[in-house]
Amino acid sequence: MAVVEVQGVSKTFGSGELAVQALKPCSFTVEPGELAALLGPSGSGKSTLLLSISLILEPSAGRIVIAGQEVYNQGWTGVDARAFRRRHIGFIFQQHNLIPFLTAQENVALMMQLNGASRRDAARRAKELLGYLEIAHRADSLPANLSGGEQQRVAIGRALANEPPLILADEPTAALDTERGGKVMALLRKIARERRSAVITVTHDHRMIEGFDTVYHLDDGRLTRLPQAEAATA
Repeated sequence: MAVVEVQGVSKTFGSGELAVQALKPCSFTVEPGELAALLGPSGSGKSTLLLSISLILEPSAGRIVIAGQEVYNQGWTGVDARAFRRRHIGFIFQQHNLIPFLTAQENVALMMQLNGASRRDAARRAKELLGYLEIAHRADSLPANLSGGEQQRVAIGRALANEPPLILADEPTAALDTERGGKVMALLRKIARERRSAVITVTHDHRMIEGFDTVYHLDDGRLTRLPQAEAATA
């Protein structure tokens, strides 16, 4: 069963003569363990699509199913968006968005506590995740004392905290150099393969798409799937 099913999803801002169709009807699926890329220039509709999938922005039309649950069908289906996101969706942001007064371990543990885990269980699980991400030795460090690459690993740990079937990454390598960006993308591939998460990564950096299973291109709100050979040279 696909982790994500998007069917004819579109988004129009405004109405009448001022209406702008930011996202034309698009359809695709992402399977467990699949690493998918959304390429496209600024303003192409990438963020609109990602926000729609994450239940933050309501589409204008279409249908979205995540982890077997229909969340949108020509309107929200009554799902508690905040609770659903905590259980089923992990977010990785370009700017990390770590809480500055919490340590790396506390940043990861907090997501589990918000989902009902005890402080003790959350701390233990957070330490295990940081170990998996090869940054356990920085567990007690504040974000200001971490490098950009280390902060991004903590942010990935936070996204994995509640073992979501879907990971959404918005320009996760934009603030990193090529070497560190490549390591982050290798880590996302590892997560997809080993944890069977579906990972959707928005990027405009063509250097980072090597190893993706599927590459989509958005241009003026229109989504197309690129053949692998074309994706490699896009």
